[in-house]
Amino acid sequence: MDFRNKVVLVTGAGAGIGRKSSLMFAERGARVAINDLALSKGGVETLRLVQELGAEGILAAGDVSQAADAAKMVKETVAAFGRIDILINNAGIVLPGRVDNMSEEDFDKTMRVNVKGAFLVAKYVIPEMKKVGGGVIVNIASVAALKGVTDRSAYCASKGALVSLTRAMAADYMKENIRVNCVCPGTTYTPSLEERMQAHQDPAAMRAEFISRQPMGRLGKEEEIAQAVLFACCDEAAFMNGSIVSIDGGALV
Repeated sequence: MDFRNKVVLVTGAGAGIGRKSSLMFAERGARVAINDLALSKGGVETLRLVQELGAEGILAAGDVSQAADAAKMVKETVAAFGRIDILINNAGIVLPGRVDNMSEEDFDKTMRVNVKGAFLVAKYVIPEMKKVGGGVIVNIASVAALKGVTDRSAYCASKGALVSLTRAMAADYMKENIRVNCVCPGTTYTPSLEERMQAHQDPAAMRAEFISRQPMGRLGKEEEIAQAVLFACCDEAAFMNGSIVSIDGGALV
C-alpha cells in the first residue's frame, strides 16, 4: 500500500485508531492532516509522531459536530497541501445508557458527534475531491452497528446510521470516482477504552467483561483496525465501494 502524493485528513486523530491510522499513512508516504479538539494535547502529539517519521503533517483542530469547524479544517488542509484525497471519519464518542435511562442531551450529543460530524466533514471534503477527480472516504463505525450491545442504545444507533450513510454516499458519488467504505471495529484496546475501564469501580472486572464479548478471547489492537482502514483506501482495493468491513474478533460469528 503506497500513499505517496496522497493527502489524508483523519478526524479524531489525537489517540487510538485515529492516531495509529495517521502514523501508518505517514509511514507509507502520505501527507497527513490531523484533526482533534482544539484544546486537546493528543493532536499535537500525533503531529509530532508523524513528523518524526519524516512525513509532512498539519494540525487541523476543531469540533467535527460544528459546521464552521468542519469547513475550517478542510480549508486548512487544502491550504497546506493543495488537495484532499482521503478522508477518515474517525471522531466519535461513547456515552452509556438504555433508552429508558439515557438523557436526551446525551442522545443528541452522541448523534451530533458520531453522525452529524461525519456528515459535515464529508460535506466540505467532497467538493475538494471532485476538483481532483475523485477520492476515498472511510467511515469508522463499530460492530455495535451490526449487533445489539447492552447499555449503548445511542451509540449503537449512531454507528448503525454511519453504516447506512456509507452506502448512500457510495451510491451518490460513484460516478465522481469517490469511493466510500465503512470499517466496523470490535472492542479495541485504546486509551479511551483504558480510561473507561479505570473509571469503573472495578477496572479488572470491566476489562474481563470487555474481553468476554470477544469470541477470540482478546481485545483488538489499534494497528489491526488501522490496517483495514488503509486497505479500504489503497489503489489495490479500487473495486471496493460501499463495503461494510467488520474487524471484530469473531463477534458476529
